[in-house]
Parts: sequence; C-alpha cells; structure tokens
Amino acid sequence: MRIVFSIKSVIALLTGILFTATSYAQSAQITLGPDEIGENQAWTITITIQNDRLKNYDNFPDINGFRKRGTSTQSSTNIINGQISSSQSVIMTYLPTRQGVITVPSFTLKVNDKPINVPGKKVKVGPAVQQQRDPLRDFFDRPDDFFGRNETEFVDIKEDAFLALTTSKDEVYVGEGFNATISFFVAADNRAPLQFYELGKQITEILKKVKPSNCWEENFNIENIEGESVTIGGKDYTQYKIYQATLYPLNTEPVVFPAFDMQMIKYKVAKNPSFFGQNRKEDFKTFRSKPKRVSVKPLPPHPLKDVVAVGDYHLNERMRNVDIETGNSASYEFNIYGEGNISAVEKPIVKRDGNFEFYEPNVQQNINRQNNRVTGTKSFNYFMIPKEPGQYKLGDYFQWVFFNPAKSKYDTLKSKLTVYVTGESKKNEAIQSNDLGSFYDKLDNADNKLRPVANTHWQQWVFNGFIVLMVGAAVFLIFKKQ
Repeated sequence: MRIVFSIKSVIALLTGILFTATSYAQSAQITLGPDEIGENQAWTITITIQNDRLKNYDNFPDINGFRKRGTSTQSSTNIINGQISSSQSVIMTYLPTRQGVITVPSFTLKVNDKPINVPGKKVKVGPAVQQQRDPLRDFFDRPDDFFGRNETEFVDIKEDAFLALTTSKDEVYVGEGFNATISFFVAADNRAPLQFYELGKQITEILKKVKPSNCWEENFNIENIEGESVTIGGKDYTQYKIYQATLYPLNTEPVVFPAFDMQMIKYKVAKNPSFFGQNRKEDFKTFRSKPKRVSVKPLPPHPLKDVVAVGDYHLNERMRNVDIETGNSASYEFNIYGEGNISAVEKPIVKRDGNFEFYEPNVQQNINRQNNRVTGTKSFNYFMIPKEPGQYKLGDYFQWVFFNPAKSKYDTLKSKLTVYVTGESKKNEAIQSNDLGSFYDKLDNADNKLRPVANTHWQQWVFNGFIVLMVGAAVFLIFKKQ
C-alpha cells in the first residue's frame, strides 16, 4: 500500500484546529525524552493536551548540559468506532553540550493555567551516533536548522491599554448610590498580546485595599469577564469589567479610592516569526490605576433626615377588600419599589388612634442588580382590626418619607385607599379587656415617695409569746413521760 505525503497535507496536519471530543476526558501531560542519547542526538520535553486546545504554557526549563534549540508542534485527530479523540503537542528540543550524565532537575510547568509537577531524571549522553538522513524528518525535528536559524529573538511591543477605577458620579448625597467599576481597557488598535493573570487572587487583594469602609455595598458579582466596546476621547477601546458595585455613603466623609496595581501577562513576540518556531514569549507587566475621590453632601434639614431612605421610590399598595366589619382582621400591603438602597428602607410611620389595632408587619424584600442599577421592592404586610365604624383614609395612617436626590427634595408616599368599616363599636371591649383591676388602677395614682412601714410591734410580742408557750409545753410533756 503506497502512501503519498504532500506539503499541504503536512501543514494542515500540524495547524489544524482541534475540536473537543465528547466521549474522552480532557487531560494534559508532560513527557521527558529518553534516558540515553548520542552526543549528536536531540533530547525533548513534550507537552501534550488530549481533547482540548493548548491555550497557554510556561517557559520550558533551562537545563545545565543542554541548550534549547527551539519548539515544534504536532496535532492529531482519531476516529475509532465513532468516538473522536484529538491531541495537540508542543515539543521543546534540547541539544547536549557535552558527553556524560546530565541531571534534569524536577520542575513545575503550568499548562492551561494548571501546574504540572514533573520529576527529574538522569540522561546519559554517549558518543555521536551515525544516523540515516531523512529530509522530511529533519524538517519536523529541527525546523530552525532547516530554515537556517538557531535562536529566536523576542521583542517587546508597547501596549495601548490601561487599568482604571471609575465612578458614575463625582458628588453624591449621604445614602445616594453611585457605581464604582474596576476595568481593564485595551485599545482597538493594540498590538501587544495581553492576558489576565491569577485574576481572582489579585482582585481579592485589590478590594481589601480600595473598598471604602464608610459605604454600604451592593456587589454585581461579575463571574464572566466579557469585552464591551466603548469610546473614550474619540478612541475605541474594549472594556473588561472585573469588579462593579453600587456604593451608598453612610456619612458625609468623602469616599476615597487609593491607587492600586494589577499584574498582567504580556507576551514578547518573535522578531522574525516562523511557522513552526515559538513566536511569543511570556512576560509580565504591572498596570497601576489612578486614585479616585467622591464627595458626599449632607441631606437638607428635615426632622427625619437621619433615618430616611435616599433614592427614587414609588408605592404599590394592595388590600383584598376595603369593606370590613369591626372586630374582623384585614390584610394590607404597603409595597415600596424603586431605585436605591433597598436594604436601608424602614417600615412606614403608622398612626395609632384607637380606631384600628395594627400588628407588626411581615417584611419581604427583593433586590435586582443589573444594567448598572440597583432596584427592588420592600413589602410590609400589615394585619389590622378595626374598632370603630366609619370611613377612613389609610393615607392618614400609613406614610413613608424619603429623599429624592434627583429632585433634591423630600417626598412622602401615602396610601390612597379608603376603608369603609361597619358594625358596632369595639372600643369599650378593648378597654374592658385591658382593665387589670382596682389594684393596678391605684398604681397609676400612686407616687414614688418612700414612707415608713406601719408599727407592728404588738404582733411580734404575740408571736414570740406563742413560741415560748409551745416550747414550755414540749418540755412539760418530756418530763411527764419520764
């Protein structure tokens, strides 16, 4: 059976894009070359990825007694009984610099962001071995020699990117929310290859440094970092948000975000890139943000300015039936919804005049963090029992005051419902049920002055005489028995 190779088929084999197998697990392994080679033979370290794409890997180690000659790649796809498997390999070729035993120390190589520990070994390098020349084999095993190159020279390309913490507002009221976002911006015409490095660990340390202690935080909890096209100063960038939250100042102290650093992987690129050689080299670049400050204004004078919520709120109220009888319970929902710090919303002020008996409400809240806004609902479900027949506006009983920063003024949410109560008056029943007797009635009229206790010495004399009499009787009975 005759097999014919073409250059196009070879190139396609080496550069074909691998697709993920559905029935084989993804795995990575590192294989060391043989234990014994000739002085004129190559020794290799091979990274192999099964059923996945080789996204990134660390630099291959330097070994005393070997010198690096260059990398090559291999890929393959197999279909057996309908099952698809694929592999991709990167091979670093080493050439011995001397004869003798060369010690390859243990090392750790990170492949696709996962470290792999490789135990060391000893390689015996003997005299040169006569080899049969194969031009096709030389082409794959030593591509650098084939093209007349020895070492790859890498150059650093200036990046067009920056790290920044931005805020949606530069000045807010106490309790007014503003968005704080940490982003990495990359210009559309940037040519320097960049990649995030241990982002989870870095952002944890960054937030320890920059998160203000005088703010309530509603975190958007970014899980997937996706680029978003933005224009800054007439220039196109891709914005990668790595942290976003809405912050609500708790006092009038300014909110200060200090400068911070973040490390990125930046690749140097080959000065003379080749098809088979390593065309980029991993390096690191530290980016530093600029400090940011948000001023905080006090709320205007108001009797409730220290307790009111700040935001844009509205009222949605519900009551199943506005026609009720005295003595029967009814349910009323006072639902506050809008944009702001929903967690800081307190229950409305309830007027108590004896016409109704109000119980403490059941509270539910729902917070949504999306589209750069924090919105939600806080519901207060009241049970009430009317005591007196009549027509009542619930707006006289339920009111909730808040400050609207967009209008820079206070506003009040009031019920618009009217309740119609029928039946006999229950006020007297309530009074009777609360009557604790004449003794407790006297307590309301008693003062707190201390007075001496009344003279009861005659009672003590009678009690003592009784004791003496009992003791005498007991002694008399004892002697009488003897």
